[in-house]
Amino acid sequence: MKFYSLTAFALLLSTVSLAQLGEAFPDMDAESLTHQQVNVPSDLKGKYSLIGLAYSKKSEKYLKTWFSPVYNTFIHKPETPSLFVGNYDVNVYFIPMFTGVKRAAYKSTMKKVEAGIDKRLHPHVLFYKGDLKTYKKALKFSGKDVPYFFVLNPQGEVIYTTTGSHSSAKMQKIMDQVDDAWQ
Repeated sequence: MKFYSLTAFALLLSTVSLAQLGEAFPDMDAESLTHQQVNVPSDLKGKYSLIGLAYSKKSEKYLKTWFSPVYNTFIHKPETPSLFVGNYDVNVYFIPMFTGVKRAAYKSTMKKVEAGIDKRLHPHVLFYKGDLKTYKKALKFSGKDVPYFFVLNPQGEVIYTTTGSHSSAKMQKIMDQVDDAWQ
């Protein structure tokens, strides 16, 4: 009996996580650590994009597991081109979301993160302050203790989602989705 319950639960989770595939990512105005305004997905159209969202302190530790692998795979540009080393032309943004009472901590947290994070990541960290319900409904996420990752096609539509800590398998699936962006 437990096996059937777990199987049904796993199928339900996979259906829920795929519910937003093919739909446009909802508009989000955010501010980078370089103090530039970015609208997701409008300012990203024309390129594949990887968007990581987190809206709780607990999800932050999982979000941080993605920084180095994502940087090394999608952001870092090799100094010397070679046959075996290329790069992806992909937009990458990590977005902490400040909603509800957490909105008051927006500026102070931004200053702490700006001082404590590698400057090479500054253009890739966006801070969002505003409503959460719109995104929870449109992107079909509910668990606040994990980050959510969305791969957008060049038209701004969600083509892949994953959650939680970084893993090689998750990274490979993301890379497979943006394979056309390899240069």
